[in-house]
Parts: sequence; C-alpha cells; structure tokens
Amino acid sequence: MDDHLLGWLKTLDEERLARVLANRLDALAPPWPRRLDTLAQRLGNGFAVMEVMRGLPLPSLEVAQASLALGDRVSPREVARFMGVPEAEVTPWLDQLFDHALAWPDDEGRIRVAGGVARWWTAPCGLGEPLTHYLNSWTVSADALRGLARTLGLPNGPKRRTIARVAEILSDPEQVTALVERAPEGTRRLLEEFAWDGPVRTVDGGRFVVPGAPEKWAADHGLIFRPSWNVAEMPREVSLALRGPDYHPPFTPGPPDLGTIPVDPEAVDHLMTLAAPHVVERCAAMLENTAKVPLPLLKAGGVGVREVRRVAKDTGCDEDETRLLLEICAVARLLAWDDSAGGLVPTEKFDRWRLDDASARLRVLLSAWWRMERSSLRRTDGKYGTVLGDDPAGAAVARARRAVLAVLARLPANTACTDRAGLAGAAHWHAPLLDQSLLAECAPAVLEEARMLGLVALDTITDLGRALAGLDAAAGDETDDSTPLVENDPALMECSIRALASVRRSALFGADLTAVVTGPPAGELAELLDRAAERESRGAASVWRFTPASVRRAMDAGHTADSLLADLAEVGAVPQPLDYLVRDVARRHGEVTVTTVACIVQASDPVLLSEIAGHRRLARLGLRLLAPTVLASAMPADKTLAALRENGYAPVPIADTGEITIRRARIEEPQNGRLILLPGGRVAELEQPPHLMVEPPPDPREHASRLLTSEHDATQQNGRTWAVIGRMASRLPTAQQSLLGFVVDRGVRAAITLADGLTATISHGELRSGVLDAWCEEAGDYLEFPLADIVEVRGTYA
Repeated sequence: MDDHLLGWLKTLDEERLARVLANRLDALAPPWPRRLDTLAQRLGNGFAVMEVMRGLPLPSLEVAQASLALGDRVSPREVARFMGVPEAEVTPWLDQLFDHALAWPDDEGRIRVAGGVARWWTAPCGLGEPLTHYLNSWTVSADALRGLARTLGLPNGPKRRTIARVAEILSDPEQVTALVERAPEGTRRLLEEFAWDGPVRTVDGGRFVVPGAPEKWAADHGLIFRPSWNVAEMPREVSLALRGPDYHPPFTPGPPDLGTIPVDPEAVDHLMTLAAPHVVERCAAMLENTAKVPLPLLKAGGVGVREVRRVAKDTGCDEDETRLLLEICAVARLLAWDDSAGGLVPTEKFDRWRLDDASARLRVLLSAWWRMERSSLRRTDGKYGTVLGDDPAGAAVARARRAVLAVLARLPANTACTDRAGLAGAAHWHAPLLDQSLLAECAPAVLEEARMLGLVALDTITDLGRALAGLDAAAGDETDDSTPLVENDPALMECSIRALASVRRSALFGADLTAVVTGPPAGELAELLDRAAERESRGAASVWRFTPASVRRAMDAGHTADSLLADLAEVGAVPQPLDYLVRDVARRHGEVTVTTVACIVQASDPVLLSEIAGHRRLARLGLRLLAPTVLASAMPADKTLAALRENGYAPVPIADTGEITIRRARIEEPQNGRLILLPGGRVAELEQPPHLMVEPPPDPREHASRLLTSEHDATQQNGRTWAVIGRMASRLPTAQQSLLGFVVDRGVRAAITLADGLTATISHGELRSGVLDAWCEEAGDYLEFPLADIVEVRGTYA
C-alpha cells in the first residue's frame, strides 16, 4: 500500500472521493472496502491500475508520462513547461488522473504518480533512469567515480558531494554541448542514437576498452553507462540535455478529426430491423445444421474452409456471415465439442435459447460478440484467420472492437463516418495502449461484423449499437459463462425489442405452392417454413416453395397432414393446391417402413442363429430373424455381447458404421431446469433455472460518505478493538481473539464457527455494539455475527 496515496485519500471531501469511486469500479468490487487503508490498497493494485489506464484517452497518459520523465514530485507548472503548453491545457488531464487515483497532489501541490503507472513506463518519453541511479549503483566503484570526477575537471571530495557535482554538470545542456564538441569523431552520432532511440541499446562491449573510440570516450565522461558487457544506457538528464531546450514530448489534447456526413435516421432504423432478426434466424438454422452433421475440427485446431463453405451452402448464408456466427455461437456456449459426435454440436443451452423470445436470443448473441477475443473478418496479410482458431492478439481484439464502436457512438446522432482510415486513429486516441497496427486491421472488420449484427448501418451506429457501446465496463471476457449485466441491461433490452418489432409473423401463400413473407420473418415463422418448404430467396422479402420432398421432411420430423396444415393456417390462408399437396404426401408417407435395431448378430450357420433366436434366456434381447444368417437385437451391442457370452456363446464385436445421430454436447449448466421433447423436434423447458443474484456494489456517493465516517470513528476508537474482543468474545482463547482482531484492524481473511455449528469465511470486519459486521464469502454480502456466539476462529488462505 502507498502511504502517500492513503494520506491523500484522507484529505478528500465526499464529492472528490465519490468521483474516485465512480471512476474506479474495481475498488467497489466485492468485498467492497470499508476503510480508507483497504481502499488505498485496492487503488494501488498494479493489475487494476493497468486496466484503468486502458480506458484513459491519450492526453492523460501523455501528461502522466511527462510527469514520470521529470521525476517524482514535480509541479503542474513544470509539467506544462516541459510539454510546451500553458498550464490550463494540462490541468483537466491532470484532474482526470487524480479522479482515477493514478496520480495525486501532495501537501505542496506537487504530483505523485502511482507506482503501477511507473512500472508500466520504464522509459517514459524514451528517457532512461536518473543519473543518480547510475552513480549510486554497485557497478560504479569509488575509484570509477573519482576517475569520472577528474575527467570532468572536478576536485576530489566526499562521495555524496561528488555525485551532486557530476549530476549538476551532466544535467546542464550548455556544459553537455561543450563536452560533445571536444569528443572524437563519431561520438555525436552515437550519442544522438542513444538520446532519441534509446535509452537502452545493444553495443559492442569491446569498443568500450579501445582508446580513442567514441564509446570509451562517452563512458569515461559519464554520458553512457554500461550495466553489462553488451548493453549500454544513457541517463535521463543527459538525454534531455542532448535533445535541447526546444524539445517537448508529444501532447495531443484533442482527437483527430473524422469526415462525416448526415444520414437518414429512418433508413438506419430500417436496416437495423432487417439485420437483427436475420442474425437470430440464421444462427438457429446454422445450429440445427450442426445438430444433423457435427462440425469437425482441423488437427491444428479450428474449423476448415471446406466445412465453413458447406455450412454456408446448407443454411443459405454467405461465408463471411457463417464465419462470424460460428464464432459467436461458440463464445455464447450454444456450440461445443462433443467426443461421441466427433465434432461441434449444439449444447443443451441451445435448447433453452431457441425457446426464449427473439430479443433475448439476440442479446445473447450480441453479448458473445462484444466479449469475443477474436475477429472473424480481420485480415492478416490479406488472409482470414482460421475459424475458432487461436488468435495471438486475444483480449486486445475485444478491446479494439469496443474502442472502434465507441468512436462511432461519440459521433453526433444520424451522422455517418466517411473516413474509415481515420477511424483507427480516433480509436487509438481514446485507447492509446492498444497497438495501432492491430486497430488498423480490426477497424474494417468491426464495421462489417457490426453491420451484419444490426449495430452499424450506412457507416453510422444504430440505437442497438449505441446501447451496446455503453456497456464497456460490464462486458466481461470470453471465458464468462454468463453476462447478466449485458444481456439484462434495460437500455439494450429496449433497443433489442424495438429492433425485432417489425418482424412478420404471417405469410402469403400462393396457388403456385409458394409462401412470401414481406419483411424479416419471425424466428418461429422461419423455422416452420424452413421445415416444410425450400427457401428460394431472402432479403426485403423472403420466398419459400413447397415441394413433395419438403413436405415429406416435415412429416419425418413428426408432423401429420392435419397438424402441418393447422400450423400453416395459423400464419396465413392455405390455398387448395397446398392442401392437396400436403394430403397427397401424407397418403404415401409410411408406405415403406424402416425399423431401428440396436445391433445385429450374424453367423454363417443358419441352424446356430435359429438356436440363438429361440433361446429362452436370451428373450430379453428381443431377437428377430431378418434373414437366415442375420438376427436383429433390441439391445445395444455391448449388452448383447455380454448376454451371449453368459449363455455359452463366443461372439466377437464388429465396428458399427454409417449411423447418423443427433447429439448434444453437455456443458456446465444449472441443474434446476428440465427439458421435454415435443412433436416436430421442438423442445420445451419446465422450471426455468433461476439466475444467480449477486448483491450490487454500493452507490459511490453513499459509500464515500460511509468511508469518511468510518475513518473518523476509527480515529476516535484509537485501538479499542482488542479490549472489545477480549471482553465480548469470551469463548475464544487469546490467540484466536488476536486473529479476530486482525480481521477488524487489517481486513485479513479467517474462518469462524458459531455456537449453532454454522461456519463462515469472513474478512473486512467492523465492531458494532457487540457484533462483528464482516464480509461473508458464502453469502456474498456483509453480515453481522454476535461476538458472544463465535466459538472458533481459524486462519485461512485464498
């Protein structure tokens, strides 16, 4: 914990502390801190600092880097002078750093930068360590220091005074310039490379021992230090002196301008209402296809191009759309690997997903795309990556996607971006820690993927995309199995319902055995028509054609003539030719039957098979004679083999091939629900599994007030913790009372047992009127435990 950060937090008023808490939601993650020292520990965590820095714009990070380059405890005026701008231009970005607890002012108004930020930039502005770091290093002996002083024309003296005098000379641009003018030929070029492209460079160590060499001269005069044989570094003050007084680090207070044009909002809404239902419908069709034909993976991982093209052809999608939907379904846990099927098949979650309303299905897909750590349509060296293959960029791709969509969300309403090349530059201004080349690769792919999902239309963001872009902090990552903060967001729910409001739930049936839907079809309507007819076109209007083969397919799925005609009559008027077609196919349906058997038993001797078929002890196998040398068994092969062997026969198994089955991959799901199979292959769910309700974090303003009150109470309490615990927790031995005291005073984690036998894992405790108010991990909230009821306290580890 940074004591300086804690000291600053204690000086804040409620308004400023509330701003810090609102900007640092990681500090309010369960268990949310209840003391300022615990809050300071949270705010100073290196990983949390890195995540916060990813969300800050470029000017804030430029100011933080300049502050680090000038050293610890610099004033805002010095930072502004170093950056070559008025102090008023630096102040708002400094305030942003303060409001995120990445930097703070000390008692004298000087800037202290968080240690996590300093660890990120080991060479801020391309500058090395301060000169004193090298002069005080163990690699510089006392003799070497005296030799450096003599070279610079300084008298001998105490070490501390010598270091101060050397630093004074090498920090003065005029004296450094005068030194370089006397240097051997080639030294200036060497020093310029270190000053602008350093500060650490690989060198030829042998050159540092050659008399007259530029490397040796620079090292002898303290302009370069060599911590190892082949590595040399230039101190920060020397680099700044060589760069000259006119040098200023980059400062970009405003984002780059983007070319924009106005667009028709009605046209944008219309395209959104076309794309949103289409993606839900195509996902359902693609998953149904993989249920019939499992999707194999390549040996190197991922789905091959041939399989992608097959799925695209079978489902009527183009290849790009198929790539995107396959990866979205995998992240949404609607598609998973199944060993028995030998490929990717729909999961049990898909059975529940397709029974949900269309807007909920859409939000599941959008949530998966928002946190997906790969880009389906990103081209690297002109080629797409393998579908569901490994992407080295990983989480950076998800952050790039959110940064690009956030730029579009910041544009005025009904405004389209005409500068696709500048879009990556604008995204980099808002997310400067992302690699620029990655942003340039991802930006076109993000626009195309967002267009397919209804988030972008005519190069402007739709209302659906704007609602999704506002959920950056709640996005989660690809490994999250559930993201209720995204899928159940009220704004996103409202937009998704409106995006699907224009779907058509009826069709126009023609005497030519066609069905026309004038608009995006509802998922249930598309599923019914896909089951009973062949789709011929899609777009603003979709057309299906009924054929004997398509009607037979519906009857194979469980429909009768009456049930199919009844379902069709619910969505439109059924003409007489279609009625005749359905009933004619129904009359011929079942003229030839096919019986399913669990396995067959073969032998070359018909007499032996007749004996087996008539064996009384084998009656449970349900053996039937299909041919003189073939028996059919109603039991699986393993049970048939075992029964035959128990009764004195010696059968051998033969590999079974050619059977196509529909399987479901099992993934970890709540066990509360139960699925039942309905006619036509539909699935219904009983007892919908409840979502795990997590206690929401406290309001930042209310919690700021509570923290300040707790700090005041803790100051007044002045060490009464041990006395209260010793008096009230009388059932505990002294050692356990001490451990309980650490739970209160230091927020440590411990396991307690109560008098009624209940146990709990607690931390971050407070004493209040004879009870311990502490975070309970099992309950996910703060609970009160009477001190008199605690009978045991044990240390525990995370």
